[in-house]
Amino acid sequence: MASHRRPKQPSHGYTSVLTATAAVTVALSAQSASADPLPDPNKKGVQAQIDRLYEEATQATEKYNGAKEAAGTLKKEADSLQESVARKQEVLNELRRQLGSVATAQYRTGGLDPSLQLLLSADPDAYLDRASGLDRLSARQSETLQRFLSQQRALQQQRGEAAEKLGSLQDTREELGEKKAEIQGKLAQAQRLLNTLTAEERAERAAEEQRANRNSARVDLGDEASASGRTASAFDAAKSRVGMPYVWGAAGPGSFDCSGLTSWAFRQAGVSLPRTSQAQADVGTRINSLSALKPGDLIIMRTDLSHVGFYAGNGQILHSPKPGAQVRYESIARSGMPFMWGVRI
Repeated sequence: MASHRRPKQPSHGYTSVLTATAAVTVALSAQSASADPLPDPNKKGVQAQIDRLYEEATQATEKYNGAKEAAGTLKKEADSLQESVARKQEVLNELRRQLGSVATAQYRTGGLDPSLQLLLSADPDAYLDRASGLDRLSARQSETLQRFLSQQRALQQQRGEAAEKLGSLQDTREELGEKKAEIQGKLAQAQRLLNTLTAEERAERAAEEQRANRNSARVDLGDEASASGRTASAFDAAKSRVGMPYVWGAAGPGSFDCSGLTSWAFRQAGVSLPRTSQAQADVGTRINSLSALKPGDLIIMRTDLSHVGFYAGNGQILHSPKPGAQVRYESIARSGMPFMWGVRI
């Protein structure tokens, strides 16, 4: 026969514990839902975020370098056009003076030629529509008129070109400002994350960078055949900069970003390279295999081609890697950046 005893009720103390636990759980859930997300307690995650921000800052730096180079080119072109406009204006003024003398002489001797009246009016180009009037001028006067109109058209064209260049220069300078703000913003964000680490964790991170810099001096570069000529001279120049700090937008001689180091080094060898890693990726002879590289070849890294350094031999890269680091040798395999191809200048 089945038992009909009532189930045993939990004790008052146990019920109180359950109630209190549930209350705390509900309170914590409500707090988590309403409050801002807490910082990642995993310090390795914080360090990974810092490294990611540094990488993004170096990528933005190459775009800044490209805009700066473009701005320099546009400035030179605009200045040259403006100088040409000024010279043409002087020639035009002299031709206008000569035609004015002709007009004055004709007026004194019996009236101003209708062709010159039209020329000196507000719309002298309309003269071309009445070229038949040229037979009323001497050959010399006709030649002066033609030169005047030709110079006037050239002047107007170059003024338009100069205005277009100046407009492009202004746009590029605005882009420069945007890229600079982006870089500074990412570096500031990285610094704020660094500040969330304990003093011990920051010291450990700094010590790791120092170890990487010190190890650079003891790296085994092997005995691979090196490049020769100007490439060898550029590589030697880069080796002399080991220990110099990374600074975004810098191109030597005391600090460098990645493409700043390579372009500076080749400039010491009398070779002019483009300023950015993306542009440097398209010069010289492409080497698709790491095993085919020689010390002194350029190495293009990352899928967006935003990093460049020198192949140093034995699987090592000589480069200016990131904010907080120095120009150093480093294992390509451990750099954290995918190899795209090499470039032999």
